[in-house]
Amino acid sequence: MTVLLKFCGAAGTVTGSCYWVRHPGGQFLVDCGLFQGAKTLKELNYGGFPFDPAKLDFVLLTHAHIDHAGLVPKLVKRGFAGPILATEGSRDLLTFMLPDSGYIQETEVERLNRRNARRGIAPVTPIYTRADAEAAVDRFRPVEYENWEEAGPGVRARFWNSGHILGAASIEVEISTGNADQRHLRLLFSGDLGPEHKRFHPDPDAPDDFDYVFCESTYGDRPRPTVTPEERRALLAAEVRDALADKGVLLIPSFAVERTQELLADLLDLMDGGALPSVPVFLDSPLAIRATEVFARHAGDLEDVSPRPELFGGPNVRFTASVEESKAIDRFKGGMIVLAASGMCDAGRIRHHLKHYLWRRNTTVLLVGYQATGTLGRLLAEGAATVKIHGDEIEVRARIRRLDAYSGHADADELVAWMGERQPVKRATFLTHGEEGALTALRERLIAAGLEADRVVIPQLDDEIDLMSGVAQPLATPRRLPPEAVGHPDWHNELAQFTLDLRAALDRAAGAKARRAILRRLRRALENGG
Repeated sequence: MTVLLKFCGAAGTVTGSCYWVRHPGGQFLVDCGLFQGAKTLKELNYGGFPFDPAKLDFVLLTHAHIDHAGLVPKLVKRGFAGPILATEGSRDLLTFMLPDSGYIQETEVERLNRRNARRGIAPVTPIYTRADAEAAVDRFRPVEYENWEEAGPGVRARFWNSGHILGAASIEVEISTGNADQRHLRLLFSGDLGPEHKRFHPDPDAPDDFDYVFCESTYGDRPRPTVTPEERRALLAAEVRDALADKGVLLIPSFAVERTQELLADLLDLMDGGALPSVPVFLDSPLAIRATEVFARHAGDLEDVSPRPELFGGPNVRFTASVEESKAIDRFKGGMIVLAASGMCDAGRIRHHLKHYLWRRNTTVLLVGYQATGTLGRLLAEGAATVKIHGDEIEVRARIRRLDAYSGHADADELVAWMGERQPVKRATFLTHGEEGALTALRERLIAAGLEADRVVIPQLDDEIDLMSGVAQPLATPRRLPPEAVGHPDWHNELAQFTLDLRAALDRAAGAKARRAILRRLRRALENGG
């Protein structure tokens, strides 16, 4: 008997989470997420799946973030007709998050096709549309935490609160083997694990004694100081006061789900208590506004919630749902806070605000979440002097600040502690959902904590494992991308940076003669094939 598991995403990178499991009774997925970051990686979203969606029995979803659930509409569009098991919180969020994602696909492709038409390039089609996403939502089957669910033939699953966002779960899976000596194969998929003492949610939980554990590694190389909710609010207050000095503008690129609600709640608490002035706070994201409404409906399930009548509201909070309302923010000269998606600055209204304010010295950009390789947020975090937004070069004069106290992910020490509580793991632990440095560092930490080195494995994208063999070595299977192309900047990033560097070199050159000399050298290099 064989039970095969293929790492179809989030292997060597933090996005595109997707595990494909085949067993004698059928096949299923755990997560079906969108790839984000470098263009080479994002192009996988447009290609075919490495499996036939029509043959899948069901899907288990850990949580509502798009890098874990964002390709579900494409899955349904390509023939998947089974149930999608997720918690009620995840279902409620995805009811509007997936259609919003479909709308973004449509508008971005429309903009791209206008550019392509001028260049004589054939048009492309969206990964999926709003209508595709709305059809996918009908396939959801809500489940309760800690209750066994008969997911499909020979498979049952149990969801445990992972403390990451509303509805997020680690998923325990038992697969019937038919073997007398081992009746079940026991797996645990961590999903994204939240940090300890996170606002709104309890600490992550799950049982122990598994055959295999699949553990996220986003911050596997990064321990953070332990910060209480009061200390976190104090850190935020200090950043906001500095940003608002002399009528400054504070832009916070924020993930629409959870991070935005945490920040908004803390900002209102600080203003209620007099620690911050009551300046205008714009929540400029239709998706975040809808998510905030869901959080308010689930207030009874949340911890550390303010007693104010409006959980996330007040006279100075302005929800700008329409495009016209969003553009009107530009008329404010300063003394305001703008929270807008996306958190990595790769899409959404935050790009409009960055284009409008990034070149102004009285602007502060506060990064409060993980910035994946190849994203605009990562470029800003690494100190880029100039960036491109909507095809325009923008000089970065704003202050770029980072605040890790709002991370939705467990840090390195918390990941090691969580894995310690899952012991014994009989066969192997696979580290996923992390970049190369984080994966390697977490592996070393786990080995130092007592796990056997040959039982802590870092898979690559499209690796496939026979879980019944007891050997954690990948089988020979085709790859969609070479390993070196995953989780690293690609040639698109290099071209964008080269274009900015070339412009800077031409601007610095001493006159037209020197500029022509630079261009001649480049032209000769092109003619000589590099």
